[in-house]
Amino acid sequence: MQNRITELFKIQYPIVQAGMIWCSGWHLAAAVSNAGGLGLIGSGSMYPEVLREHIQKCKAVTSKPFGVNVPLLYPDIEKHIQIIIEEGVKIVFTSAGNPATWTKHLKDHGITVVHVVANVKFAKKCEQCGVDAIVAEGFEAGGHNGREETTTMCLIPLIKQNCNLPLIAAGGIGSGNAIAAVMALGADAAQVGSLFAASEESSAHANFKEKITHLNDGDTELSLKQLTPVRLIKNEFYQSIKQAELNGATKEELETLLGRGRAKKGMFEGDMVEGELEIGQVAATFKSVLPAAQIMQNLINAYNQTLPQLQSF
Repeated sequence: MQNRITELFKIQYPIVQAGMIWCSGWHLAAAVSNAGGLGLIGSGSMYPEVLREHIQKCKAVTSKPFGVNVPLLYPDIEKHIQIIIEEGVKIVFTSAGNPATWTKHLKDHGITVVHVVANVKFAKKCEQCGVDAIVAEGFEAGGHNGREETTTMCLIPLIKQNCNLPLIAAGGIGSGNAIAAVMALGADAAQVGSLFAASEESSAHANFKEKITHLNDGDTELSLKQLTPVRLIKNEFYQSIKQAELNGATKEELETLLGRGRAKKGMFEGDMVEGELEIGQVAATFKSVLPAAQIMQNLINAYNQTLPQLQSF
C-alpha cells in the first residue's frame, strides 16, 4: 500500500485518523501512528497549553509520524501555530478557512501542510498556495462540513480531474472496502473519523461512544447551515435547532440557541440530550467500541480482501 501519501508522511499505510474535536487526543493519535497510519491530534477543542501537553505526551509514546489538525477559525490560532513549531511537529492539517493564511509560514518552518476542502475551488487554491496534499471531504462526513453537500463519490473524481496534489478522501469511510472504493476513484489515501471517534482510545465520553454504536441510517443530519454546517445526531438539542430553523430563526437567534460549549457538553461530558453530537453517516454501520490498533488491522484486512474480489468480477 505504498504511494505518494505514505512517502509524504513516512507511514506504512495510507490511512489517516481525522483530527476531531473532543475525540482526537494524544492517546488516539499515538495508537493510530503506532499501528502504521497517521494519527492526528485535534487542536480545535484545546487551549494552547493543553495542545502542548498533548503533543509532548504523543511524542513520549510514539516514534512514528503524527500530526495536528488546526481549524483556522480557532480564536487563538497564533498560539497554536507557535506551539506546533516549538514542539517540532512535522505535519499539520488545516481546515475551516483559507489555506493561504498559514501555509507559507508553516512550510517555512519545515512543516508538511495538508488542507481540508469540500469543493474544486478550494482544491485549486490549495495548489496555488503550495499545500503538500489535500483532504477532500464529502457530505457524508461528521462534524463541520461543506455547504455544497457534494458526496464523497462525486467529490473525489471532481477533485482528481482538477488538481494534481496528493489526494486524501474523507467522508463516509469506515471500512477497508470503502478505502478500496475511494482509491479506485483516484484517492491516494483515506481519512477515517467516525470509526476512530468510537475507539477505546478516543477522548470522547463513554456515553457518546455507546450512542454511536446504536445509530441507524437517517439518525444524523447536516444542520446549522446559516452558521457553519455541521452533521449532528438527532437528539433533543438537534430537534430544538430544527424547530428554530423551521420557525425562521435568524443567524443571531441560532447562535444564541447554540450557546457556548455545546459540543463539549455532548461529546466530552456525555450529555446525550442537550449536547451537540457530531458524527458521520457511516456510524450507522458501527456496532462495537474497539482499540485503535484493532480498527487499523480490520481496515487493512478488509482492504486486502476486497482487491481480489474486485479483480474477479
